[in-house]
Amino acid sequence: MKKTWLKTAIAVAVGTLSTQAMAAGFALNEQSISGMGTSFAGRSSSADDASTVFGNPAGMALLKREQVSLGMAAIHAKTDISDSSGSFSGPALGGATLPYSGSSDGDMVPFTAVPMGYYVKPIDEKWAVGVGIYVPFGLVTDYESGFQGRYFGDYSEVRVITVQPTVSYRFNEKLSVGFGPTINRIDGELQSKSPNAVGPLGSNDGRVKVTGTDTALGFNAGVLYEFTPQTRAGVTYRSKVAYKLEGDTELSGGSFALTGAAGDYDASLELDTPESVDVSLTHELNDQWTLYGGAMWTRWSRFEAIVIENDGIPVPLQGNLAPIVEEQDWHDTWSYAIGAAYKLNSEWTLRTGLAFDQSPTNNTHRSPRIPTGDRTAISLGLAWNPTEDVTVDLAYSYLREEEVEISRDRSYSGGLLEANYDASYKNRAHGFGAAMTYRF
Repeated sequence: MKKTWLKTAIAVAVGTLSTQAMAAGFALNEQSISGMGTSFAGRSSSADDASTVFGNPAGMALLKREQVSLGMAAIHAKTDISDSSGSFSGPALGGATLPYSGSSDGDMVPFTAVPMGYYVKPIDEKWAVGVGIYVPFGLVTDYESGFQGRYFGDYSEVRVITVQPTVSYRFNEKLSVGFGPTINRIDGELQSKSPNAVGPLGSNDGRVKVTGTDTALGFNAGVLYEFTPQTRAGVTYRSKVAYKLEGDTELSGGSFALTGAAGDYDASLELDTPESVDVSLTHELNDQWTLYGGAMWTRWSRFEAIVIENDGIPVPLQGNLAPIVEEQDWHDTWSYAIGAAYKLNSEWTLRTGLAFDQSPTNNTHRSPRIPTGDRTAISLGLAWNPTEDVTVDLAYSYLREEEVEISRDRSYSGGLLEANYDASYKNRAHGFGAAMTYRF
């Protein structure tokens, strides 16, 4: 039996690590399927399985057996775009405003998968070691050809994959600590259209495509305190990670081709993913009921602008492309969650949770690349223990965001021409997750 489950776990691990990790948002919660079932309430205090490597490294000290947890979360998102309009204005048009056409289908987030894998080994009653592989940040928006907001981003993709070796120490029956450095690999691609001033405006657009990669270090640290055997609190700090992506800016089509500016140019982008503090409480009411609550602060104010430095851009284009600047002006956020678990019997446990998450964006600088608003999510989860060695976790989440506004403008030709885009966005998403934990 053990050999069968172990072979299955290895097969799942190979499939997970070979999957291209993407997600429908810049910051992700999907690092634990057991946590997903409670809307991630109690994430830093629950220590239910090896995914505590991410949730709170100190929680490894509470795991009594060596174990591996492998899982996958899938996200299906839908956006309704309404009241959209695009126009050109500026001195080049003699003060006139020229509308341009485009579509607003809203199906810009492909069905995506977020993998995760964790391993924890207790050394003795005080020490435990572990490792996690997960996706803390991700984004993909892929608008249709002819999207009306194409001058402000019609394709965006960011992938961050993290490897975290971790150690924990249990001082006594109440206090545990944990720490793990994070090795983070980021890949990014941003695309947008550029109007062709030679032909009819809004047609025969040029394309700007920026790609880059980097690897950088950070850390994850946590403290877990057990007030009683039934009640414990946890605090987890995840550090910022400073990246400098190196890559290329590719100009193609439209006026770039007509003027001989088409080609590849060296590009770089500095990007910081933010630090966060997660605080939570877990309380076992009795043998059947467990309650969870938590709050997390994220320092999104670090994300002020996307600034892409390009080398070798022809002089006539330097005003727009050297550098490329997209203002963001994000602000710090709080998220809150409550949840509960009910143990039916030794084999089955039911979970549910409710979460509220603030958006870091605002109506002035919100972009089609990340058109998010404040969100509410409700989750359901199920844990099945067919043997003492195996747990299978399933989870479902439904997320709905408030309706938000996008109003962007961008200057071209030294300020002689300006592109404008306005629209209302309303997002919703379904999340599905499955994981298996095997204890040796």
